[in-house]
Amino acid sequence: MSGLLASVGLMAGTGIVHAGPLTVTPAETLETQGLTVILDQNPFSPIFFDEKNAGIQIVLHGDRIATDGAVRLDRTPEQWAPVPAFVSRTRGTEPNQIVVRSAYKDVNLNYVVKVTAEGEGFRIAVDLDQPLPAALAGKAGFNLDFLPTAYFGKSYLMDTAPGLFPRHPTGPMAKDGSGDPLPLASNGKSLTLAPEDPVTRVTITSDNAPLSLYDARNRAQNGWFVVRSLIPAGAKENAIVWHVRPNVVKNWVRPPVVSFNQAGYTPGRRKIALIELDPNFKGPGEAELVKLTADGRKQPVFRAKTQSRGRWTRYDYAAFDFSSVREPGVYAISYAGATTNPFRISPDAYGRIWQTSLDTFIAGQMDHVGIREQHRVWSAPSHLDDARQAPPNITHFDGYKMGASLDSPFKAGQHIPGLAVGGFQDAGDYDIQTPENASVVRDLVWARELFGLDWDETSVDEAARAVEIRKPDGVEDAVQQIRHGTLQLLAQYKVFGHAIVGIVDPALRQYAHLGDGGSQTDNLTYDPRLKATEKKLATSGAQDDRWAFTTDLPANNLIVAGALAGSSRALQASDPTMAAEALAAAKALWTKQQRGTAQAGDGRDDSSSRRSPDAANVSATIELLITTKGDKLYADRLRQLMPVIQQNFQWLGGPAVRAIPFMDAGYRAQLEPLVRAMIAKVDQDMTKNPFGVPISDGAWAGSNQVASFGTTMYLLHKAFPVIVGTDHTLNAIDYVLGRHPANNLSLVSTVGTQSKLIGYGHNRADYSFIPGGMVPGVLIVKPDFPELKTDWPFLWFENEYTVSTTSAYILAARAAMAVTAETP
Repeated sequence: MSGLLASVGLMAGTGIVHAGPLTVTPAETLETQGLTVILDQNPFSPIFFDEKNAGIQIVLHGDRIATDGAVRLDRTPEQWAPVPAFVSRTRGTEPNQIVVRSAYKDVNLNYVVKVTAEGEGFRIAVDLDQPLPAALAGKAGFNLDFLPTAYFGKSYLMDTAPGLFPRHPTGPMAKDGSGDPLPLASNGKSLTLAPEDPVTRVTITSDNAPLSLYDARNRAQNGWFVVRSLIPAGAKENAIVWHVRPNVVKNWVRPPVVSFNQAGYTPGRRKIALIELDPNFKGPGEAELVKLTADGRKQPVFRAKTQSRGRWTRYDYAAFDFSSVREPGVYAISYAGATTNPFRISPDAYGRIWQTSLDTFIAGQMDHVGIREQHRVWSAPSHLDDARQAPPNITHFDGYKMGASLDSPFKAGQHIPGLAVGGFQDAGDYDIQTPENASVVRDLVWARELFGLDWDETSVDEAARAVEIRKPDGVEDAVQQIRHGTLQLLAQYKVFGHAIVGIVDPALRQYAHLGDGGSQTDNLTYDPRLKATEKKLATSGAQDDRWAFTTDLPANNLIVAGALAGSSRALQASDPTMAAEALAAAKALWTKQQRGTAQAGDGRDDSSSRRSPDAANVSATIELLITTKGDKLYADRLRQLMPVIQQNFQWLGGPAVRAIPFMDAGYRAQLEPLVRAMIAKVDQDMTKNPFGVPISDGAWAGSNQVASFGTTMYLLHKAFPVIVGTDHTLNAIDYVLGRHPANNLSLVSTVGTQSKLIGYGHNRADYSFIPGGMVPGVLIVKPDFPELKTDWPFLWFENEYTVSTTSAYILAARAAMAVTAETP
């Protein structure tokens, strides 16, 4: 891709010459130039199970080509299949050896995996504490999964028998009705993947258990190519022994990545590209900006020395500052003999960067309606059979859970009328997550009030359940989306008297549905008196109606109260009746939560969530304060909540400063030292990476966090311009639109010259994208490998669009537009 030099140009050769032997690093990986073996640094998820980022993993020539090296109980495990629990990782007794202990506690299977540097690769040995229980004989084996896109169009050799890796899964399948794939090749002692390709070639030889190769995509579209050996019955020590030989090109170095804002730059703003460098690559100390002329020439216009930004993760960084170039035009950056893709310098560089997110992506996520874009149908009307009451005492998938109390007037399994309206499907999995829906409403309210969103490209007819993209109807798209979200939030309040956790599929097979959301259910209300395939009028016997998880949680109520208070402002002119209903519900939900002790949590088992009832109370109080134009009730309560603001200012600073016009001078005076302390900490923290933004190191990449950071810093800048400048807001939009680790793609599909065009959305099986959706972005595969796959959509922690992330981007984009207007 642009920004990367051709690998072959930086290699000493492309033959079968290997690098030096692997050695154990202080981070407890095995490493040599061009090869890293990661050993259970990233555990299987306790919520999502198999995320394809666990066990033994191989990074070969800068690409994570293999993952999930572990004992598995299925030949081609799906996401929700059983996974081993990590117990410990220690240095082994042999040189350059790491020993990992894991267990399947439920089936009494305990084992260790010893990974030892050996010759030109490494050895994997599996020792069981006890021989396999009889129930696991013929089922338990050692698996190592290989990335399909790294091997599409390439061959393999099982011993000497040749085969081709299929681009599309085509079987063979077991004929016993199980849905299990049969191996592409089996009963071999040695398997070589991509013998023709020195960059991805790997050979695995097994001592005592035959090898098989499977295409797990036959079972699920997100499957990888699986190399597997069954554990022999009665085996204990050295139950499996593999010798793994990745081909490592001698003196291989990763090409530099020149990263910049793919949407370009306005003339007056700072313009700094970052160059990501393999420490073994001796890059030139200068870079050049070239202007692309009408006759195709690359005219040099500016040359400067690069400035070191130090080491972060496994790479070195340098900065190329071309801020002095202000003349509008089309430019590119030349570095180390290669030239990047083009970008603009123009006063209107950011004029359209937010609009597709609103009028296409968020429109495409609308639930309970049909969505059309000219000749394309994105979805038929969806989930018109919503919803049934979820049962008590259940731990469901995707983090949903229910305790003993349903907090609902309905019995388990009973149809709940009134919920088949409005709302947004959270991501590619079609559920409605109430707090995320509330966030979308609030973000769009803020965007209208702070920046104006006078944009109309979409027709919305709620009565007809019909949405048409690229068909203006005279009503602002943002107002229609706020109304659509409010319909669902109000429906929950009317039915239950409180917000609920969300609405999600009842079965895993249905949850994994890909394609048209209108076909996920039959849209007929479940009637237990009918047979499974029977239909009668508007009912059927199919138990495909989504479940409503109805736990009454204070944090959710307050998040929804704030959203409804904001929507009442946005809807006042176009729908005063709904605006009044929203404000009344917001006040009631808020009032209810001002009494007693609030329990934390958003209703899903989401350990990364920073939501709390106290923080949500601050935000809801501020929204009601703004809506009521400074009502004393909310102003007094906000003063009482000042300790919460002080303790959580990093997250509450944005809402807090929005309240300033409605509070007395003392309130602003209390915020000023918080702003000063926060900016001092931010400035210190941002020196920890070269990008100047908070980069997540968790199990989900952090573009949402970066976008929200940009908006917060804008709000602080507007309230305290002497203390907070504009750089942080611009750093955030630069990161989102391409100036980030791993590659230089814009994280918002179709925004910028080059963007993420293979994403995890409803159409992910097509290796496609949804215009305007923002992906999570760069994940730090522990201990130190930044990754954003460009061609494999199924890593949701890098590639999954979510509706609230995208609405957060709209705010951040408008904030960037606003600050660039200050220095045109």
